[in-house]
Amino acid sequence: MKNVAILGSTGSVGKSTLDVIRHNREKFCVDLLTANKNYELMIEQYNEFSPRYVYLEDSSAQKAFLDKVEKLQAGTLLLTCESDLNSVLSAQTTEIVVAAMVGVAGLKPVYQAVKHKKKVLLANKESYVVAGEILNNLSKESGATIFPIDSEHSAIHQCLQGVKDQDSVSRIILTGSGGPFLNRELKDFESITPQEAVSHPVWNMGDKISVDSSTMMNKCLEIIEARWLFDTKNIDVLIHPEGIIHSLVEFTDKSIIAQLSIPDMKIPIAYGLGFPDKLNSGSDSINFDEISSLSLKKPDFDKFPSLSLAQSCIDEGGTSFAILNAVNEECVTAFLAGKIHYLDIYKIVSTVLDNSTIYAVKDLNDIFEADEKSRSIAKELINKN
Repeated sequence: MKNVAILGSTGSVGKSTLDVIRHNREKFCVDLLTANKNYELMIEQYNEFSPRYVYLEDSSAQKAFLDKVEKLQAGTLLLTCESDLNSVLSAQTTEIVVAAMVGVAGLKPVYQAVKHKKKVLLANKESYVVAGEILNNLSKESGATIFPIDSEHSAIHQCLQGVKDQDSVSRIILTGSGGPFLNRELKDFESITPQEAVSHPVWNMGDKISVDSSTMMNKCLEIIEARWLFDTKNIDVLIHPEGIIHSLVEFTDKSIIAQLSIPDMKIPIAYGLGFPDKLNSGSDSINFDEISSLSLKKPDFDKFPSLSLAQSCIDEGGTSFAILNAVNEECVTAFLAGKIHYLDIYKIVSTVLDNSTIYAVKDLNDIFEADEKSRSIAKELINKN
């Protein structure tokens, strides 16, 4: 039995992870569940999986959790502060840490897990985008494993199995569905509503990730993530509306290997949890009788200019990653709240990047400093709209 900590258990990735564990109860034990404020779902998860530790970041949610749960099960502790959470992530008893939370807020617990030699299953792409180089260096020192469980990077990992020579890889090709506005005219983008932006045609995700998918900012972040995960800058993107081909790798002999499955997060999660063994994901098989075609095409950079920011940030390096991520988070929050228009997301992100001083990152403090400063600038621009 391996002890698993799930950071962000009430989100879509966290729930999918628990679903995989349901199908493999003889292999995994839930050690820790964390969430921000969704205490009601946390109570359900707590009652089913009996974790040794529960952490709710919001103090009101902590109180509500205790009020609803008359008595914690024997041996279970409700953690009430970040230092207690870090202690659990540092303990030898925790073997696998699933980073399923959204946003740069996941960086600190991910850093702790990597520092203490855990197998980190990474769905929190933001932490790796802003601190990929630091986390890579830290994992080399500690012996931790950083394992991607988003569908695209999991697919690349699978395509690279058995490849001993990194020089034999010509390029990585990330696929993306194109989101809900793939076939919408650019002239109509100004009127896009939050409700439309969160209605993804393929994946069932949280609001923030869904908006990122609609602007293709998520693919921008994934390019940066792939740069750190696979140590390459040769990364392309293709639009694949069907969501069956999750990514491809081209080799120097011009052969290509692709990974296919139905669009279900349980599959990459099961791959990460079980690697190198295969687990029962609880998902369905591809029904090829129902697939009339699989299409791939280049993205339209005029409609989705966020894609162009990935390469410019990779070229700039340093704090550019933190600035990109922070301003995008602020803009998405503002858009969902009706404070800015859809097209303002890219405009504000690119404006802040263009007018920021980029400097080298030495430690996490540099990242959080750039994050805080760029959020402040973004909020000023948002308030002017």
